[in-house]
Amino acid sequence: PVFSRKLYTDVSYLAAMRMMLSDPKSFYPQFATHNAHSIASARVAGGSTEFEFQRLHGMGEALYEEVAGDDKSARPVRVYAPVGGHEDLLGYLVRRLLENGANTSFVNRLADEETPVSEIIADPVEIAERERVAGERKALIARPRDIYLPLRQASAGIALTETSVRTALQADIAKAVKTPFAAGPIVSGVATTGGDSAALLLCPHDHRERSGSVRIATPAQLDAAIAAATNAAHRWDRTDATERARILELAADLFERDRAVLMGVLVREAGKTLEAAQSELREAVDFLRYYATEARRLFSAPIKLSGPTGEENSLQLRARGPFGCISPWNFPLAIFTGQIAAALAAGNPVVAKSAEQTPITGFLVIKLLHEAGIPKDVLHYVTGGPKLGEALVKDARIQGIAFTGSNDAAWAIQKALADRRGAIVPFISETGGLNAMISDSSALTEQVVRDAVRSAFDSAGQRCSAARVLFVQDDAAPRVKNMLTGAIDALDVGDPFDYATDIGPVIDEASQDLLEGHKVRMQREGRELIDVAMPESCRAGTYVTPALYELDRLSRVEREVFGPVLHVIRFDRGHLDKVINALNATGYGLTLGLHSRIESVADYVAEHARVGNLYVNRNQIGAVVGVQPFGGEGLSGSGPKAGGPNYLMRFATERTRTTDITSTGGNYTLLAGGD
Repeated sequence: PVFSRKLYTDVSYLAAMRMMLSDPKSFYPQFATHNAHSIASARVAGGSTEFEFQRLHGMGEALYEEVAGDDKSARPVRVYAPVGGHEDLLGYLVRRLLENGANTSFVNRLADEETPVSEIIADPVEIAERERVAGERKALIARPRDIYLPLRQASAGIALTETSVRTALQADIAKAVKTPFAAGPIVSGVATTGGDSAALLLCPHDHRERSGSVRIATPAQLDAAIAAATNAAHRWDRTDATERARILELAADLFERDRAVLMGVLVREAGKTLEAAQSELREAVDFLRYYATEARRLFSAPIKLSGPTGEENSLQLRARGPFGCISPWNFPLAIFTGQIAAALAAGNPVVAKSAEQTPITGFLVIKLLHEAGIPKDVLHYVTGGPKLGEALVKDARIQGIAFTGSNDAAWAIQKALADRRGAIVPFISETGGLNAMISDSSALTEQVVRDAVRSAFDSAGQRCSAARVLFVQDDAAPRVKNMLTGAIDALDVGDPFDYATDIGPVIDEASQDLLEGHKVRMQREGRELIDVAMPESCRAGTYVTPALYELDRLSRVEREVFGPVLHVIRFDRGHLDKVINALNATGYGLTLGLHSRIESVADYVAEHARVGNLYVNRNQIGAVVGVQPFGGEGLSGSGPKAGGPNYLMRFATERTRTTDITSTGGNYTLLAGGD
């Protein structure tokens, strides 16, 4: 656990000490400390039990000499020291300086002559108990679900690393997905599923397993959905924003209630690992709650504007009308939910279309939103491919499009909207990215490798934000490549339902063929550093093994490679500008990762790189709703950023109202103001 105060950490240390000393047959305790109180506690509690102390080389020498003295029964003290080159030790030593220099550090307080000895040696257990009795408990760190309060509660997570928790969840998931699902269009609350025309849906991890079936929406059903949404538009727009927000928050609760079902479908329909499925569920829940708070903030009341005396002016946000929401297969729960929640929060009815590959997830989401209270004539669901999406976009009754997907599809939507002869409507798009991570020679190699692997291979590389290229400064490249190759080799490819799996399948055979074809080209144009062997157990699914290729220039990667393939390119010291220029020249601008311990380098990249999301010294995936608003520029999307404070504005239209209050017989605000 992470304790909110140093006091609680000290109490936990003493509790752990007591537990270890209580069972000498199971433990040989080793207490690493420079705290005199901890040393004294160990000596008193230890009795005849064998144990040892530990200290850092160069620290605590005088303290331990005083404790040991001439006592022949003194406990042994193990002295340990870091070993390695200065580039490895620098970060370690800085951390030690920060720890020992902290105001709460025993070492720091002992050196402060103004600190009373009684305060230094005070028993943390007594202090904690005294505060508890007096009701004076303090917390410097908010509990995980409370970090966004008072505006909203954070999504709930469960500890998948705990075997008992994970086993129970896996049992619930297995039960939830045991029977294949039947999906289909939902128009005005009426679902059309099953029948002879329903197509079978196969699991990407194993084509011998069936996730369910889907009925494709007919043109008549699409027309009925748009007509119903159009008729419901004014009523939903005039529904109080607080009521719309309440429904979305209830939906978030229902998503968490049905965690096992939603995660199970993500694993079996979309090939998500358990960790990725939980992360996506939490993102969807955060979208619902965040847009609910935004609806209250932006739509609850008109904004009063300044003006001349005798006149009242206000600005109000109103809905635009029916929105078409078209989402991708790589985030069939989070992006699908986020688009719909934003449109609904702003007062717009929605006709939603999920990707062909993941219709079951979308079907379940619509069912839950209806259960939460979204009127059935306000929210509709249609299933189908590009032709259905084209018909949705071309319909003049649709007053806006929210889209996430490929550039080709976005260009087609843009053209279809331009060809319409009617209102000019918003097109909110998030498209691809040729995302890079840059590492200079000051970066910590272990951190670079950890974050590059996560950024490139999480979700089998099927993230819009995933790193496709790693630029490494030339003098650090050999060490980075060697460690990166080893880390990739350690990745486990397999059934995403198995918690040990790092990389599951790609979504379908078309994606698999494109990626394997790209690998062949990279073997010819670059140098293969590693391509992990395909496990025999994966032959029945659409798996692509993680691979790393070294290239001489960025232009070898002609377009986004949507899968577990990473490319590494060296750059010379002092030529960071060339790297940034090359990335800008691609026209994409979604995510960029930077690893450097030099602040001026980070400032330079932030100033010159044309990207929507820059991540410094961390991975570049997993943007958190309301914390890291997500979206690109250029070829990577039109904005505004999803999960950000400006997103709902694009779903609304502005109306200004001006009233001459003197026409009622005088300026009553002046008359009521007295002298």
